[in-house]
Amino acid sequence: MRMTNSPSQQKTWIVFSGETDLPWLKVLKKNYRHCFVLINDGINWITLDPLASYIDVQIHRHLAESFDLPTWLESRGAKVIAAKVNRVHKKPAPIMFFSCVEFIKRSLGIHSRFIITPWQLYRYLEQQQSHKEVTPYKGELSWVV
Repeated sequence: MRMTNSPSQQKTWIVFSGETDLPWLKVLKKNYRHCFVLINDGINWITLDPLASYIDVQIHRHLAESFDLPTWLESRGAKVIAAKVNRVHKKPAPIMFFSCVEFIKRSLGIHSRFIITPWQLYRYLEQQQSHKEVTPYKGELSWVV
């Protein structure tokens, strides 16, 4: 039996989608209306999907070790971006309205009050990957006009 990697060896991605059953989310930027966490622990793929009525947790155990779930999701129209978990915070996260974005922020240890839409979160993660100065809020809420 293989042992699961330690948390520091886990790989994490955030998956963004335009799919939604909630009419009020249609005001958000197309293809950035929902997001969820994708984790690979070295053995299993795990999804944590914060839905409106519950958090869907799935462990995908029967996928081949060589299966690339992020690439597969992208081939189905999702936008997938690698993310790092910040485990060094000593203070609690700010109190915010619970949403898929807030779930992702807490999962990753992001404490910015100014990231409230999936598009803002995507831009933040993109800037974090490129090691640019992270300024996620520059007045762009990404509502459809």
